[in-house]
Amino acid sequence: MTAGTDARHARAVLDKAAHENFPVAPFFLPRAWRDDLMAVYGYARLVDDIGDGDLAPGGRDAELLGLDREQAGDRLALLDAFETDLRRVFATTGTGPRHPLLQRLRPTVRRCGLTPEPFLGLIEANRQDQLTGRYETYGDLLAYCELSANTVGHLVLGVTGTTSPERVRRSDAICTALQIVEHLQDVAEDLRRDRIYLPAEDMRRFHVTESDLARPTAGASVRALVAYEAERARQLLNEGTPLVGSVHGRLKLLLAGFVGGGMAALDAVAAAGHDVLPGPPKPTRTRLLRRVGATLRREG
Repeated sequence: MTAGTDARHARAVLDKAAHENFPVAPFFLPRAWRDDLMAVYGYARLVDDIGDGDLAPGGRDAELLGLDREQAGDRLALLDAFETDLRRVFATTGTGPRHPLLQRLRPTVRRCGLTPEPFLGLIEANRQDQLTGRYETYGDLLAYCELSANTVGHLVLGVTGTTSPERVRRSDAICTALQIVEHLQDVAEDLRRDRIYLPAEDMRRFHVTESDLARPTAGASVRALVAYEAERARQLLNEGTPLVGSVHGRLKLLLAGFVGGGMAALDAVAAAGHDVLPGPPKPTRTRLLRRVGATLRREG
């Protein structure tokens, strides 16, 4: 394939940013930040697409990573190959990474001084998704979120040059909350992938079975469970919100967008009566903007 074709292939992954619960690299940020955040997003999105089996048809990603067509459907093999290509991003010798999204990431890593650990955490989370489809306790779920979500927050702080221990702690709370919100929105979709991110101990407490989650609409017990987990996410967002007040300028608006996006998504879940089974409840743009504004006023 031509370089132009591969560039379009990579762009199709980056275009998914428009469908996230929060703004990924909004227009008001400096151009360098936008470019770097989109490079990080492209990496994270592709790792998740590998883990979820959502790669574009045709096996081009496998080919770019040095795998044959027979391996294109082997998610663990793809993740291993992607890790190998990621390590080329950080190598000081050699020809560099093969995949165009990793080629795009390389200058960001060098410009921002990013380390491999957060990127490797995202790969490990997706490996875990291939091996673990249920979580017994809330603590187990938090450990998964540490890999699958909190690492992204570490990268955002790294790109913007604002890392500190306190900011990392607040960021972890926000990112874990956003991951839990996404899990609540996607209960039905995750079940179709044979995954349940609702802690088993909580399902027993609310007398919810897996068959209850497979129904077209939620009964009272499922709604109560979702409301319980949603409140946990809301508390985490509140715990993390002071991160917004710890920064200034355009970064403050970006972080308010993350918090506001999470709050607006929780509002949408509540507006649906906590019935997430027919499909993911999504907030309106008006609700999102109101929540961002409220976050800015709170941390102004």
